[in-house]
Amino acid sequence: MPSPTVRKPQNLIQLEEPLDPKAAAPSLRAFLELAFRPLYLAGVSWAVVAIAIWIYAPQALTGPLQGIAWHAHEMLWGFIATIAVGFLMTAGSNWTGINPLQGRALAVVSFLWLVARLGYLAGSLLAFWIAVAAELGFFLLAAAAMMRAVYRAKNTRNYAVPWLLVGLGVADALYLMAALGGDYSLLMQRFNAGLVVMALIALLIGRRVIPFFAMRATPGLDIPKHTGTGQVQLGACAVAALCQLAGWPLPTAAALGVAGALALVQVLSWKPWAVRGNPLLWILYTGYGGLGVGLVLAALAAAGVALPRVLPVHVIAMAGFSVLIIGMVTRTALGHLGRPLATDRSMRASYGLMLAAVALRLAAVVDAPSSSGFLQLSAAAWIAALVLYLWRFTPMLIRPRL
Repeated sequence: MPSPTVRKPQNLIQLEEPLDPKAAAPSLRAFLELAFRPLYLAGVSWAVVAIAIWIYAPQALTGPLQGIAWHAHEMLWGFIATIAVGFLMTAGSNWTGINPLQGRALAVVSFLWLVARLGYLAGSLLAFWIAVAAELGFFLLAAAAMMRAVYRAKNTRNYAVPWLLVGLGVADALYLMAALGGDYSLLMQRFNAGLVVMALIALLIGRRVIPFFAMRATPGLDIPKHTGTGQVQLGACAVAALCQLAGWPLPTAAALGVAGALALVQVLSWKPWAVRGNPLLWILYTGYGGLGVGLVLAALAAAGVALPRVLPVHVIAMAGFSVLIIGMVTRTALGHLGRPLATDRSMRASYGLMLAAVALRLAAVVDAPSSSGFLQLSAAAWIAALVLYLWRFTPMLIRPRL
């Protein structure tokens, strides 16, 4: 009598962990799938290089855009604005169902960005003009891509977003012309206008995504979105930027004060104590609050209050934008790459190092013998924070989504 056939039981549940995505080969197609991939890597990498040049090798800055003019420009338009463009292009695909920038078009935009960075460093007048053309092309193509997506989808809520990117490009062009002309007071006036335009974008993004992220991650948390105060806030920033360009200090001060005060009211109403145990959230709260404090300080400076000249700028740019950025490039990359929304030790270390860089840079504002040491330490902490991000996220960003 034949023996019965023994069938091996089928595994209905796979107990093995999925393959480590690092095992997947890097893919150019995946890398150019969404704008955050190349632009986060580009912006963060450039922030490392630019600070290293500014602190440790400023003698390399010999072109028409040099010294403090180069440093201010590359931090605002070369780093911060680049991350903002990467975020907005990626968010635009969620808002509209249309990916604004991908594939060859994204490769072209990224190439223009790189040409601009190298052109400003090259040292010749011809290279400067090539860099200007490439950079303005970067902002205009990004604005056109976003405009196409939001208008084609009739996404009326975001009709203004492409024009904010145009505003960044216009402020950039005005700044570069002032730099070429050598008028320092005009240069700083236009830089401050660009800073306020960037603040408008950061406030718009932060007010939308921070409550959303917080309520998704914290059971039972119910916080206001502040749609009404947000519209007032954005209008105040627009007025402040225009008044800054017009050279009207008191209206500038009033508008900046409104925008900054509303940011502080908003972040406090989002119940920061409830997210204290979640680094992906408290880092965003901290950056949004830092931006609010910076705008209030800028308002006081515009009103004539005696403050260290660089204090408002560095509170806005470092305690505000940079802290928001280290949180955003972590949280949004994890989400879009299909990774768990949780930090590991390297991510938390990068947050701590960025906060240390901010504290040390603000300590260096005081004119004292220790200022130079604080500045050097701040640069080292900044570079370490961003290198940690690159070390952790580059393998993910160049490979397919998990």
